[in-house]
Amino acid sequence: MNYLENRKYIIQAIFVVVGVVFAARLFYIQVVDSSYKQAAETNAIKTIIQYPFRGLIYDRNGQLLVQNTPVYDLMVIPKEVKQLDTLRLAQLLDIPPLEVRERLQQARTFSYVQPSIFYQKLGSEDFGRIQDNLIDFPGFYINARTARGYPHQSLAHALGYIAEISPAQLEDTTYRGYRPGDYIGKSGIELEYEKYLMGRRGVKYKMVNVRGVEKGSFKDGAYDTLAVAGRNLISTIDLDLQAYGEYLMKGAKGSVIAIEPATGEILSYISSPFYDPNQFTGKEYGKNYMALQGDPDKTLFNRPVMADRNPPGSIFKLAQALIAMDMGLITPNTRLVCNQAMVKCHPHPSPQDLYGAIRYSCNPYFYQVFRMMVNRGKSKNTFRDTSLGLADWREQVMSFGFGQKLGIDLPNEKKGIIASPELYDRVYGKDRWKFSTIYSLSIGQGEMGVTPLQMANFMAIIANKGFYVKPHIVKAIGENGKPLPQYQKRHYTTVNPQYYDPVIEGMASVVQAGTGRNASLEKLGITVCGKTGTAQNPQGKDHAVFVAFAPKENPKIAIAVYVENAGFGGQSAAPIAGLMIEKYLTDSVSRKNMEEWVLSRKYLNIK
Repeated sequence: MNYLENRKYIIQAIFVVVGVVFAARLFYIQVVDSSYKQAAETNAIKTIIQYPFRGLIYDRNGQLLVQNTPVYDLMVIPKEVKQLDTLRLAQLLDIPPLEVRERLQQARTFSYVQPSIFYQKLGSEDFGRIQDNLIDFPGFYINARTARGYPHQSLAHALGYIAEISPAQLEDTTYRGYRPGDYIGKSGIELEYEKYLMGRRGVKYKMVNVRGVEKGSFKDGAYDTLAVAGRNLISTIDLDLQAYGEYLMKGAKGSVIAIEPATGEILSYISSPFYDPNQFTGKEYGKNYMALQGDPDKTLFNRPVMADRNPPGSIFKLAQALIAMDMGLITPNTRLVCNQAMVKCHPHPSPQDLYGAIRYSCNPYFYQVFRMMVNRGKSKNTFRDTSLGLADWREQVMSFGFGQKLGIDLPNEKKGIIASPELYDRVYGKDRWKFSTIYSLSIGQGEMGVTPLQMANFMAIIANKGFYVKPHIVKAIGENGKPLPQYQKRHYTTVNPQYYDPVIEGMASVVQAGTGRNASLEKLGITVCGKTGTAQNPQGKDHAVFVAFAPKENPKIAIAVYVENAGFGGQSAAPIAGLMIEKYLTDSVSRKNMEEWVLSRKYLNIK
């Protein structure tokens, strides 16, 4: 009997314990743990991303270069998609039914319950057509955002473009915070200043019923966050000058870079052929990009900062003169014979002093000057002397910004090449080369390559008599801001300022009575200082080059013009530079006959 009594109590105790456990668990779920309540609420909450307005970009005078235009994305929440009419949706979007299924599968892969972009950049017409039919497609909704628009079809290579962030970038910790479907700068200013332009995303939470109908804000918007617009940029570009330069270069290949010498601000940035930046907006972006990518004229090639294999040619004689005077090897009055047994030259009076050597671009003169610089008898070994002399020469050349990246605020800048003893040691062997091996450097040829940007900066250095500010294309971040600190510092060359005046005088004579006469503005009372050149091109006709600054006193603009396959710089590059200088300094163009000559492109047929 006792045994049965004990068994009864044990069974009762078990029931009591189980009841207590269930009661405790129920209390925990209902009172302590809110996760189930939150899960239930989540099922009735729609998350709507609020995309920020991307920062605008203006020219130096307040003209709008890049604006925001409204576009619409078709979003999808896979969990809410019910009995999808694939064929009808495909017809509305004008895409194959198979693509509809593939896009939906991609959305499910990303998240079954979170919204993702199903179709991007619907125009206003597409938006209106689809919006009227959305009630028949549960799980789909429209999200408004802005895309880039370009009121002026200029400056494409510098502005760059934006596009959807790639899967590789999403995996990169550098891009933490971005989501699939976000747009990001891919090139140019858009890429370089992405963190300032992008702004900060916001979010809204909407209550919806089981049919997906919105019932108002979740908890009166207590958890909503506002989107923060990106910061506007004021560029250094003069849009009127930029548009005029593109007008002059249309139909030609090459580049034009104009800089304000005192500040390093880029006034004009032209890579030709150019394209309408609006081609990289809208639904046809991918198609247009691939067409330009395969263009035999290399339209997407950003020539001002990437074309670094062209030797500077005769323009480099100006650097040779400055360095030689600083070394104490010559004076402005040093006269040397134009001995064509040393190196070929065109006919001109001989002998010449430094002014004449610059005016007539005398090759033998600078051959002899360069020989003085690299053969200075520091040791009894001729090969060693040349190596030591070249190293000293190269150190001075590098101070002009050659052979290195200048640090412009644009991506993909190349550094060019300036010959070094190490380079020749690798090619010929140590102590197995001498001056006769490298004499082509004396006239800017041989193992030497520069970018058009470096040549424009070189002109700014001479205009400033010995210093430069890193060239940059953004003047201010925000309407009342400033450029980044690195674009406010002066960089000095190793050459004493006193040696620049003779070179400047020689450059003035080049334009007044030498090979640069087509750039002369003497009739307008403006003295232009310049130098013509030819960049050798192994693939065909040489490239024409002209560099200059003006006015001679208190210079306001320095410029480098490259015209590919145009031969002599005085026939093509010099007129373009002269016209652009006139446009910038006087806000007009009086030499219409010169403008007509440039636009005729007849210089391309001159042999």
